[in-house]
Amino acid sequence: MSDRMFFLRLALIAVGLIFILAVYPLMILWPSGWAWGHGHSHYAMMIVGVYATLGVFLLLASRDPLNHRSLIWFTVWSSVVHGGIMAIQSIQDPMEYGHLIGDVPALFIAAILLAVLIPRSKTASA
Repeated sequence: MSDRMFFLRLALIAVGLIFILAVYPLMILWPSGWAWGHGHSHYAMMIVGVYATLGVFLLLASRDPLNHRSLIWFTVWSSVVHGGIMAIQSIQDPMEYGHLIGDVPALFIAAILLAVLIPRSKTASA
């Protein structure tokens, strides 16, 4: 179990840093895959703020993942829901197809990674 906890900690750090450091630059560098809508939108900075905040808390959770299981599961399920909604919207709007190879799979990958690594019981050994 210690290997699994080690990899969970690494995943939490990686996902946290990506949420903090990569979301905004990806919106600028690859807007068709990461920024929704066309033209100026206040939405972009709101989503950056939410994900950066979640990223900080994932970094904190990496210190003791078993005591932050609800945050990790929130990250898993909110990523699945967010990615699912974005996938449907991307399919419905040809102007947003780029998201099907950008932020949509990124959210599903983060969700799957954390879901696979988190122990199913709180009594799992660290």
